[in-house]
Amino acid sequence: MKKVAGFFLSRLGTGALIVAPLYLCLLLVLKALHSLHGLMQPIAKLIPDWLPAEGVLSLLLILVVCFVIGLFVRTIPGRQFWDLCDRSLFQRIPGYGVIRGLTQQLAGQTQDGSWKPALVELEDALVPAFIIERMSDGYTVFVPSSPTPLAGTIYVLSLERVHPVDVPFTQALQVVSRWGAGSRNLVAAMQKTPPP
Repeated sequence: MKKVAGFFLSRLGTGALIVAPLYLCLLLVLKALHSLHGLMQPIAKLIPDWLPAEGVLSLLLILVVCFVIGLFVRTIPGRQFWDLCDRSLFQRIPGYGVIRGLTQQLAGQTQDGSWKPALVELEDALVPAFIIERMSDGYTVFVPSSPTPLAGTIYVLSLERVHPVDVPFTQALQVVSRWGAGSRNLVAAMQKTPPP
């Protein structure tokens, strides 16, 4: 009974970790569309009735605002402002740093060494993992469960038990989500990697 409850709760938690951010993002967009709906009514009266003008114009306004914010953040003052907000506000939100690092890896923006693919020695086996943080005498690693790579276990391991691999983050994520298929590529990349 205890195993069944653990199995059920772990799968429920994994599903919630995947569904909750998508749901919240969708709710945020829908709320923004609803808020802008009334604002767009005067302009929408100029467009034919068969077109859902308020919705289309609201969506276009959201896209324009996102584009302008993206332009601003690419400037030096915008980058400084974003860094200030990131350090003073967003980093205090639990889980924000991990999610940000994960999304940067998925987008191919590797600004720091977090979420670097690795093979770690656990007992007598090599296990796919991701390096979260490097310490002076070891690593903090996240060992994902298969086939749900967003759930797993955190380990603090010595340097000699962690072997970084020279593969893209998405390739290592696919190995985990495909129940280990493609692990030979990780082992081959580990053999090319010099010891830390």
